[in-house]
Amino acid sequence: MVRIAVSGHRGLPEETAVLIDGAVRQALAEYGPEVAGLSCLADGADQIFARAVLDLGGVLEAVIPAEEYRDGLPGECQAAYDDLLGRAVRTHRLDFVESTAESHMTASARMLDDAEVLFAVWDGQPARGYGGTADVVAEARRREVPVRVIWPDGARRD
Repeated sequence: MVRIAVSGHRGLPEETAVLIDGAVRQALAEYGPEVAGLSCLADGADQIFARAVLDLGGVLEAVIPAEEYRDGLPGECQAAYDDLLGRAVRTHRLDFVESTAESHMTASARMLDDAEVLFAVWDGQPARGYGGTADVVAEARRREVPVRVIWPDGARRD
C-alpha cells in the first residue's frame, strides 16, 4: 500500500476546487485502490484529497495539528471535517492546544514521516505564511520525499 500525504491551498474558488478534484482523482487512479492518504482535513485541497482517497477505495489517516484545530476551520467546512475524521482508519493527534502555523507545519512534517510521496496542490508561489504549501514542499524535497505538484490549467487562488 502506497502512503500519500497531501498539502495544498485552502479557500479555493468553486471552479478551481472542481478542477483540482478531477486532477487529484486522476493522479490517485494511477496508484489503484491500495492507497493510504494522510491529511490534516483542512478545507480546500486536504478535504478534496481525503474524499477522493475514500471514493477510490483507499484508506484515510488524519493528522490533527492541535486540540483547537477544528475551531479554526471555516464553519461551512466543519461538517465535512467531522465526516472525514469519522471515516479515518487512524488518527494522529499532535500535542498542541492552539492551532498555529507551528502546529500546522509540525503536522505536515509528521505526515512526511510516514509518506512515500507528497501530493502538493500548489500554484508554485511562495507560502503566504509559515507552514504553507511551499514550506511543506521544501521540507519534502529536503527529506527526498517525491513531490507531485497538482495545479491544473485554469486553477486559481483568491
